[in-house]
Amino acid sequence: MASLSYSPFLFLLFLLSLPCIIDSARLHHYPPHTNFLQCLSQNSEHSSSISNLIYTPQNSSYSSVLHFTLQDLRFNTSSTPKPLVIVTPTSVSHIQSVISCCRKHGLQLRIRSGGHDYEGLSYVSAVPFVVLDMINMRDIKVDVANNNAWVQAGASLGELYYKITQISRNLAFPAGVCPSVGIGGHISGGGYGPLLRKYGIAADQVIDAQLIDVNGRLMDRASMGEDVFWAIRGGGGNTFGVVIAWKVNLVSVPSTVTLFTVPRTLEQNAIKIVHRWQYVANKLPDELYILSVMGKTNASEVGSDSVKATFFGLFLGGINQLLPLMQERFPELGLVKEDCSEMGWAESILNIAGFPANTSLDNLLTRTLLKARTKSKSDYVKEAIPEDALERLWKRFYEVDDLGFMYMVPYGGRMSQVPESSVPFAHRAGYLYKIGYFATWNEDTNRASQRHINWIRKLYSRMTPYVSKNPRGAYINYRDLDIGVNNVLGQTSYAKASIWGKKYYGDNFDRLVRVKTAIDPTNFFRNEQSIPPLL
Repeated sequence: MASLSYSPFLFLLFLLSLPCIIDSARLHHYPPHTNFLQCLSQNSEHSSSISNLIYTPQNSSYSSVLHFTLQDLRFNTSSTPKPLVIVTPTSVSHIQSVISCCRKHGLQLRIRSGGHDYEGLSYVSAVPFVVLDMINMRDIKVDVANNNAWVQAGASLGELYYKITQISRNLAFPAGVCPSVGIGGHISGGGYGPLLRKYGIAADQVIDAQLIDVNGRLMDRASMGEDVFWAIRGGGGNTFGVVIAWKVNLVSVPSTVTLFTVPRTLEQNAIKIVHRWQYVANKLPDELYILSVMGKTNASEVGSDSVKATFFGLFLGGINQLLPLMQERFPELGLVKEDCSEMGWAESILNIAGFPANTSLDNLLTRTLLKARTKSKSDYVKEAIPEDALERLWKRFYEVDDLGFMYMVPYGGRMSQVPESSVPFAHRAGYLYKIGYFATWNEDTNRASQRHINWIRKLYSRMTPYVSKNPRGAYINYRDLDIGVNNVLGQTSYAKASIWGKKYYGDNFDRLVRVKTAIDPTNFFRNEQSIPPLL
């Protein structure tokens, strides 16, 4: 990726668009990031220590730091806006200094923990900005006696899982299956994984947190108050402050769990099985989670391009318990012993993430997996989709020339028992399942990107009659700017933000706005889909 440059023309446009920064820059005869760097040096207790954690485009390590956890190659182009400065703090005081200096010099702040934001908002902005990269703040302390852990926001899910399993094989944390996802962003958006039917989402298990607000105050649950503590557990990242660490409950899992994978083609009654899955998956025992994925295969798999449905299951128990249960409750799938594998919970995470069997648990520590260009969208379903509609949907996957798929996440169980107001994540009782739509491609051209984005938008549009309505629900951790955005410059009204906000948060959006107004009334922490304060 090309480094940031200041051509006279671009710099003029920059100055014309940002009068608040112009005055400071003109006064000192320096670009705004130079004043920001001077501010950091003057406001840091140990200026020499923070200087080693600062990267500008002139620094030889800038590109490698920027790219390391930049997960979506769609935002790795020469035209993608780059941060003026990247700071990788190692202490609370570093973060406090960054917030103070960004405020003083009118720079926007983006916070990155794992770099998995599906619209790149943790490392891309249309206005001059600084990235606060939390990668150096990833300490994890597991307390087995009390079944909890403190985990810093820069740690990955895999690092937390690895730490847990090194201490106990019967404890787990109910979160996602991609090891490189950052804890900070994952919990900030709710966070879910294959334990959600048994234990709910990741945010449900948070019992304390450390947060730095716009004024640089370091607060825990007691000092931030219950409203703010409620808001940060699913209200979206980069909107209320900088979460330093989460204290989370750990949950019990058996020593042996069972995984299964069952692919079915059209000739193997895939559509009928998917249709039946809608009536079964949310009513199974809480210990059983069956994910349904529909997507295009390639010629090397079945001899020609085709579409298949694949069912991925995790059962908190052994094969001998699972098989009679499936025969009784979901015989249409035709599960047999050969489809199943027994293993520990941590091994199951690696398996679901795509690692081969018997892979070392050390792979949980990987910070970078295969990167690609992607576009995602999401939906929630309250009533089963008719079989003929599934048949029409099936045909849509032949239209994509790379990898396009949708997966359906079963609800029920614990998800139906937690009130929708418990945390900002509102999609609970009454929903059969969640849908995630994904398009993934390799070709590095704008034309290819637009072709795949158009495909997923058409697919999403065709699903309108069959998904939730008024509002049409969406999941904040499957970030989608198509559903509405805030103003890039200036303030955003409640009415405009509610267009996307009600889709993510339902009735919880109003409470989030009130919390934002109280803790960050000037809207310093902001992005294209951050909660706005009331004007």
